[in-house]
Amino acid sequence: MELNNRKAHYEYFFEDSYIAGMVLSGTEIKSLRAGKASFNDSYCIFHKGELYVKSLHISEYSYGTHSNHEPMQERKLLLNKRELRKLENKIKEKGYSIIPLRLFLAESGYFKMEIGVGKGKKHYDKRETIKGRETERDIKRKYGI
Repeated sequence: MELNNRKAHYEYFFEDSYIAGMVLSGTEIKSLRAGKASFNDSYCIFHKGELYVKSLHISEYSYGTHSNHEPMQERKLLLNKRELRKLENKIKEKGYSIIPLRLFLAESGYFKMEIGVGKGKKHYDKRETIKGRETERDIKRKYGI
């Protein structure tokens, strides 16, 4: 089970990426196993020295009862202190953000999130990305790679 944030690489240049654990409830895990999540405009913030992901939409579990979760709640990410300090110092620099890249089920049975430290692209950078993708596609078509 893996969910990717396809829009992220179009919007940002990424320098580093980290794998973080997530604090989730039972109904959130069941919804994620069914693939019911959306990365639209999600980002990570620091609050009292801890990292949280905001605007990650995990749909309510259809068979859940009164103990169902909130779809848009903040979710805590689990990293060690050295990584947290490094990330916090990096985003204090102008233009850097922490963006969720993918959500996957690890071999241990826990859901993990890959986050990336990135800088936003300008409009002309996005055009370069599209141009490079199109030329790669044309080369593959022409030579059957």
